Amino acid sequence: MRVTKLEHAALVVEHSGDRLFIDPGKFTTPITEASGALAVVITHLHDDHWTPEQLGRIRDRSPDVRVFGPEGVVAAAAGSGIEVVRVAPGDEVEVGPFRLRFFGGRHAVIHPSIPVIDNVGVLVNDALYYAGDSFAVPEGVEVDVLAAPAGAPWMKISEAMDFVMAVRPKRAFPTHEMVLSRAGKELSNARLGWATEQGGGEYLPLEPGDSFDA
Repeated sequence: MRVTKLEHAALVVEHSGDRLFIDPGKFTTPITEASGALAVVITHLHDDHWTPEQLGRIRDRSPDVRVFGPEGVVAAAAGSGIEVVRVAPGDEVEVGPFRLRFFGGRHAVIHPSIPVIDNVGVLVNDALYYAGDSFAVPEGVEVDVLAAPAGAPWMKISEAMDFVMAVRPKRAFPTHEMVLSRAGKELSNARLGWATEQGGGEYLPLEPGDSFDA
């Protein structure tokens, strides 16, 4: 399958002409290439991970696309007239060539004053793992490719490094980095690269629009 990193937290996975979108939010360039989309996974309700407008663009080009997310996303999307299938940690879903397994359950703590919301991590075809805004480790899974958070209000780089070392992926690349300057991205890439190498993996310092095969 072909994985393309989009801006911030968004990814598109292509397999046999079909597409899976993950977390297309407000920091991602408006999506116009969405023909063949079978599914969208939204890890949680924050708008840097989804917007009704982004989902609308995908649905315009692929009217039968199915959208999956935790309870908070189901409720929020209903207000925009968008049906979302509820998923929770431990669930498994197959959509065309995509097998989706869900992990985690809760967003990382930003601050004690801010309520903690639902969040699911997703494992695609037992190969690509993305934890959303969390450090949920998929226990018992040998991860081929990890989307590793590079910068966010809910994390510090040492936590992301520990997360990468706990998962021990064969390959990793940065996500959730639109809050960083160029200097910040380079610093995060260096630290995440080191953490990936500790488990014998390879780090891919991808930029938006870059793709690789998984």
